[in-house]
Amino acid sequence: MTKISSEEEAKRKKAIFDSMAPRRQKHIMKKGYEKWEPFQEPKDPIDIRKDKTKRTTQALVREFLQSMSSEEYSNAYGRGVFEICIGIINDDERYRAMYDFSVWYSELLKREGFE
Repeated sequence: MTKISSEEEAKRKKAIFDSMAPRRQKHIMKKGYEKWEPFQEPKDPIDIRKDKTKRTTQALVREFLQSMSSEEYSNAYGRGVFEICIGIINDDERYRAMYDFSVWYSELLKREGFE
């Protein structure tokens, strides 16, 4: 793959911008043309993304479910584990909120003698 000069990249960026609808151009200008990056690198596919411990989503889910007691868990439970795992690895605010609430609620139950 050849390296594109900054001058060539600026020309390509302007060409992309000029081909956009005026409404979209206005949106970009509001955020700042200089900050706009139309040549973003693609993200890693979900199946090879890793967390801070260098584990994949699949490895984390498998490890968590294997750490549970011999009680059986439902498919819905397993899907929930997988969904929150992906959300946390992707740093999705919605799943971060669910995690934070769960930790807080667990500590509340302990403080009040329910666990």
